Amino acid sequence: MAALSEVQALLGEPGFTWSDPAPWIELEQELGIEFPADFREIVNAYGSISINGQLYLKHPAGHLLHNLGKDIRLDLEFWREEDMAELLPSPVGANPGELMPVATATTGEMVFLRVPDEPSSPWRVLVQEMDSPSWTLHEMTFSEWLLAYLGGADVTLCSRNLAPDRPFWEFLP
Repeated sequence: MAALSEVQALLGEPGFTWSDPAPWIELEQELGIEFPADFREIVNAYGSISINGQLYLKHPAGHLLHNLGKDIRLDLEFWREEDMAELLPSPVGANPGELMPVATATTGEMVFLRVPDEPSSPWRVLVQEMDSPSWTLHEMTFSEWLLAYLGGADVTLCSRNLAPDRPFWEFLP
């Protein structure tokens, strides 16, 4: 995919390069969705990482300490609590229009993928700011959103102070 090569151009070569689809298949069957190809491709290339010491992406491989499936289960439970659910524009889950939590940030944001209303529609990115009751829906795919973030655009997460020279990544310990 072109998106991965563009991410690599900004972020550098990946160090994970996972090819076994089994963890994705298991997680997708459990959740009842199929994650967008660009999200899977980027996470398969980089694994469970921190980007700019701010944004955390995680892979669903069960042997990893930082595991996407474990985090999604905990986050779904958290966001389904009555007082937290009111901070989002729609419920969390796998149904059309619902939000699937997929990433977090040290600066207090939660990144969701919005399940498309129609199978042919693109997934969108919603970022909820935990330090305020606000959220922003970005009318872009995950890879478009990540590329904007890596390029320093304001996509509700801002890396300019955390990566003044260029974006960087490191494996989560």
